[in-house]
Amino acid sequence: MHPVDALNEIATLLERERSSRYKSKAFRAASDAIAGLSEAELRDSAALRRRKGIGDSTFAVIQQALAGEVPDYLAELRARNEPATTSRLRSLLRGDLHAHSEWSDGLTPIDLMVDAARALGHEYLALTDHSPRLTVARGLSPERLREQLQVVAGFRGDGFTLLSGIEVDILDDGALDQEEGLLAELDVVVASAHSKLRMEHGPMTRRLVAAVSNRHVDVLGHVTGRLIRGSRGERPPSTFDARAVFAACAAHGVAVEINSRPEREDPPDELIAIALAEGCLFSIDSDAHAPGQLSLLDYGAVRAEAAGVPPERIVTTWPLARLREWTARG
Repeated sequence: MHPVDALNEIATLLERERSSRYKSKAFRAASDAIAGLSEAELRDSAALRRRKGIGDSTFAVIQQALAGEVPDYLAELRARNEPATTSRLRSLLRGDLHAHSEWSDGLTPIDLMVDAARALGHEYLALTDHSPRLTVARGLSPERLREQLQVVAGFRGDGFTLLSGIEVDILDDGALDQEEGLLAELDVVVASAHSKLRMEHGPMTRRLVAAVSNRHVDVLGHVTGRLIRGSRGERPPSTFDARAVFAACAAHGVAVEINSRPEREDPPDELIAIALAEGCLFSIDSDAHAPGQLSLLDYGAVRAEAAGVPPERIVTTWPLARLREWTARG
């Protein structure tokens, strides 16, 4: 394989397993450093070692690829990232309504996210960077979001559409952290709570019900906010009246997100069952912060299938035209 392909696949697999962002960025930097080099230049080992962006690990990968081998590190990552289980539902998914770029707390530019979505066969991907209050995630001010909209408009054609969007923070009273008029311009609005997740049961219920009652909201993101494993440790789920929240989702046509990140598994199985009983729609999303994480949809699809969620109630199985009709319902 070509060394550039090997380096990029390694970066993608490191992203999928949520490894250190510095590791994946190092392999992407090495790929950029050798892109366009001739074979003679690639085989000039002394010059290659001096090239900015090439370290010991990436140099070894390049040498093994040039020798016609699958690099050892790549083979190890492929074996480690082979899905333990698969689902019929995964093949029905047409897109993803929750993904981030380096405009907020994602790792890569928009074009790399688009390339990865296309490679997975997506018909659409919603770019949903964070809103202003999440300063730690470089949330987008109204001005920056308007600037991003101009960029997003350039990524459509050949059977793929990049949808404009936002993961808007749900404020303490259930209001949304972005200008109302600007939310109306977006294709997809994912509303998520990121602060005061230990709010008391009653106020949290009212907060979530108010958010999903907003006519601009399409998806309720990672509803409990829990973390069950991973580098960020564990975090207990928020407590609220699930029947009341999901009944409000159903009444307003808001999809409950099945977040595909393995460290979240949000909502828990028992809440998926309640949302099903309340008549909710669902959206299986990756919550990807890097290109390799878009494939985490595998995990969400397995969970949804095991929970008995009918494919026709999953908005991310819908073709783009039907999806647009749904997001325009407000």
